[in-house]
Amino acid sequence: MKHVAFTGRLVIVGFGSIGQGVLPLILRHITLAPSQITIVTAEERGHDVAREYGVRFVKEPLTRDNFRAMLVPLLGRGDFLLNLSVDVSSVALIELCRELGALYLDTCIEPWPGGYTDPGLSPSLRSNYALRESALALRAAEPGPTAVITHGANPGLVSHFVKQALVDIARDTAVTTAVPADRRAWAELAARLGVKVIHIAERDTQVANIPKKVGEFVNTWSIDGFVSEGCQPAELGWGSHERTLPADGRRHEFGRDSSIYLMRPGASTRVRTWTPLEGPFHGFLITHGESISISDYFSLVEAGTLRYRPTVHYAYHPCDDAVMSVHELAGKNWHQQPVQRLMMDEIVSGIDELGVLLAGHAKGAYWYGSQLSIAESRELVPHNNATSLQVTVAVLAGMVWAIENPACGVVEPDELDFQRILEICRPYLGPVVGAYTDWTPLDDRSRLFPEPLDPSDPWQFGNIRVG
Repeated sequence: MKHVAFTGRLVIVGFGSIGQGVLPLILRHITLAPSQITIVTAEERGHDVAREYGVRFVKEPLTRDNFRAMLVPLLGRGDFLLNLSVDVSSVALIELCRELGALYLDTCIEPWPGGYTDPGLSPSLRSNYALRESALALRAAEPGPTAVITHGANPGLVSHFVKQALVDIARDTAVTTAVPADRRAWAELAARLGVKVIHIAERDTQVANIPKKVGEFVNTWSIDGFVSEGCQPAELGWGSHERTLPADGRRHEFGRDSSIYLMRPGASTRVRTWTPLEGPFHGFLITHGESISISDYFSLVEAGTLRYRPTVHYAYHPCDDAVMSVHELAGKNWHQQPVQRLMMDEIVSGIDELGVLLAGHAKGAYWYGSQLSIAESRELVPHNNATSLQVTVAVLAGMVWAIENPACGVVEPDELDFQRILEICRPYLGPVVGAYTDWTPLDDRSRLFPEPLDPSDPWQFGNIRVG
C-alpha cells in the first residue's frame, strides 16, 4: 500500500540501524524512485544495503564547517531531509531546511559533538530540555516547511500511544467524551480521568547467540545514541501532584518549566515500572524528549497557575547484554568501551515490549503498546530487529504526515494526528495490547527492609525512591 507520493529529492543523513531499516519501508510505502534518494553518512556501514536498493551513497561526515556545502546542492524547495545521524546539530539542519524550503524529520534533537558531555556546560544545558527549547525557538509567525522533531518510537510513537490509551480509559470508565480536537481538550481529558503518572515502560528481551565480551558495548539499536543519552542528566516531566523535589532534583532556570533533572546520569538511575508480559521490573531513567514534551502538552495553566500536569518519564530495561554493557560503562566512569556491536542477525529470540503506563485513574494503571518479536519483525521488513522496526515504522509515518501537511513549521509528535500515525504503524507493531493492572511502585517495597513510604499516594515520585 502506497500512503503518499513524493516527487522531490530525499536526503538521508546518517545510515546506521535506523537508516538501513527505514529504507525498505520508504520504498514500499512512499511512491518515489531510488534515484531520488541520496544517503550522506560518516561511515562505510550500510553501503551494501544502499547498493541493494540502488540508492546513491556518499561517505562524508557532516561538520559545522562543511554541512552547508554538502547539503545545499542536494536540497531545494519541496525536497526532504531525513536526519538519522549522531553528532550533527538538528537545529542547524532545521534552519537550513527552512532556508531552502525543504521538509525535515529527525528522531531526536541532536547537538554538535560534545553537546551531551562537555564539562564546560552545566547539566541543565546538557539536557534534552535545553535541546528541545533550542528547537522550539525556531518556531516563527510564518510556519514555513514542516519540520517534525523527535519522531521515532520514543520519542514519537509513544505520544500517539498515550492519546489512544486516554481514549480507552475514558471508554472503560464511562467518561463519555468525543476524541479531543486540540491540546487543551486532551489535557482536560487527562485531568478529568485523574492520570497522575505516565511511564514510557519498555522491556527488551532479545537474546543473541554471541555473548557480550569484556570491553564491548552491545545493544539492539544505536550504541552511540544510547551512550550519549545515558550520560545526560536523568530527566522527567514534573507533575502538579508532586510534593517535593528529589534530593538531587533541579529545576531549569529557563523555558517552559515542564520538567526537572537529577544531578546524575540517567543510566545510573533506576525506577520501578510494569509491562504486561514482564510484570514489575527496574528500568533506567534515561532522558528522552517525550518525557518533556508529553508533560508540557498535557499541562493546564490558568491565570499563570499550573492546575494540572502529569509526571512523565522513561523506564527502560534494554536487552540483558546492553544492561551488562551499561554496568561496565558506569564502572569505567562513563568512558565508552572501545568495541561496539549492534545486535541484528545474531538475535535468536525475544521481543521488544514498548508502551505507555498511565496510572492514578479510576482503574489503577493501564499499559498500551507494542509487543513485537524478532521473528515477526524479520518476516515483516528486512534489515530490522524488533527494536529498530518500532522506530523505523514511526519514522515512515512521520514522513508521510509531513508530506501530507507540508507547511506546519516545527512540530512535535504530540501535535500530529495520532489516528493517522497509528493507522500507518499498526501493521508493523506485532500485538498491540491494552492491559489494566493494580500494580504500583510500592508493591513489596518493604518485604525485606522497612521503608518510610506514603501509601496514600503510590504515584508520587518520591515514593519510587530513585537510586
